[in-house]
Amino acid sequence: MTMTELDRVGLLHAEPTARISRFALFVPADHLGVLRPVVVAGGAVICAFATVHGGVALAENALVEEQAVIGKPEHGYAVGRIHPGAGGMTLLGAESVIRSGAIVYADVEVAAATVVGHQSVLRTGVRVGAETVLGHHLCVERGTWIGQRVRCSPGSHITSSTHLADEVFLGAGVRTVNDKTLTWRDPNREPILVPPRFETGAKVGTGSVIMGGVTIGARALVGAGSLVTRDIPPGALAYGHPARVHGKVNR
Repeated sequence: MTMTELDRVGLLHAEPTARISRFALFVPADHLGVLRPVVVAGGAVICAFATVHGGVALAENALVEEQAVIGKPEHGYAVGRIHPGAGGMTLLGAESVIRSGAIVYADVEVAAATVVGHQSVLRTGVRVGAETVLGHHLCVERGTWIGQRVRCSPGSHITSSTHLADEVFLGAGVRTVNDKTLTWRDPNREPILVPPRFETGAKVGTGSVIMGGVTIGARALVGAGSLVTRDIPPGALAYGHPARVHGKVNR
């Protein structure tokens, strides 16, 4: 539907100072036929050719750039079950920015002053704290929790249910793993998923791989290109393939 059509049926609640392109596309019904309104606060902007699904709410001065997709319902097989395409609330905080080409699924919350980069994907159930920067070509899988003032550099993959505490820094091309058994649609076995965890202020260098169940301690530093197979203590300096502790971080 167009903005005019959505407004005519009472499913668009936009404040007068909101700016919505007449070329934006709205999809109020999910795959189950449930209709949800779209709410756009004052100063928020939805640019041309953005696709906004039902249940999306933009806070003051939030920005959705061209060709971004917001509030898309999860549909299909993932994480051991079939997702039927049910929608849900998708919340974009004040002054948040969704760059062109990004896809933000339903039931995602992006807090104030956070930026989601070009062509990045945020899957169902992701929560992102304030003043966080998620670089372009980033994949954040279902149920991941990202804190405040986090920096995730371009080209990284954050696996399902990963926890990134406040002020974590991930370099470009970081890979995280949560599946130790590689179980895929086996009727006799459920996948055992154990995501990694990054404590406050942890930093991981470009090209590193963090295996399932590993915890990177607070303020620890992992060198570029490392393969992390075991926990890294708080404040430790670790690197290598596999990574080993070689000292402490100098502050």
